[in-house]
Amino acid sequence: MAIEIRETFQVQAPIDAVWRFVMDPDQVVPCIPGAELVEAVDDRTFDGRVRVRLGAISASYRGRIRFTEVDEQEHSVRMVAEGRETGGGTAKGSMFSRLRTLPDGQTEVVAEASVDLTGRVMQVGRGMIQGVSQQLFQQFVASTKERLEGLEGAEGRTMAPIEPEPVRLLPLILRVLWSPVVDFFRRLRRRPAD
Repeated sequence: MAIEIRETFQVQAPIDAVWRFVMDPDQVVPCIPGAELVEAVDDRTFDGRVRVRLGAISASYRGRIRFTEVDEQEHSVRMVAEGRETGGGTAKGSMFSRLRTLPDGQTEVVAEASVDLTGRVMQVGRGMIQGVSQQLFQQFVASTKERLEGLEGAEGRTMAPIEPEPVRLLPLILRVLWSPVVDFFRRLRRRPAD
């Protein structure tokens, strides 16, 4: 089952700092919920794992990610990933990211990803996985912004490593389920009286 994600966000940091961050798995991986960098095979290939927990269902994927296209002039990168769940499922995907400087000096990051999943986690259904994926991406964005914007004026400082924790999907699923209810009532309140 393929999941498509397209997200754009802004970081209050210069494009060169954001580019260095994006190209450094030691900095990016701790921002991904449940992820852990296991080994750098070479300067463009990395092994890692991701742990996910959904109530009684837990899954651990181990796999490899490769930078397949890197354009330093355009500040764009394409990567492909492939992993296998210990219980037999698979995860395959690709992501394209590009950066651009905004007029106010911030950096805009555009990320487009496609992920094909099989295995136990898919028991929750496509719509739920799509919603959870968006929530996980928002957590990644928040962590990335915190790390990058915290580096402002702290050039050369190394970031403290973060111990990876499994992704707890139940709170994310509750947020995904609750979000349409909240939106419905917001629209209802804005509706003019007849």
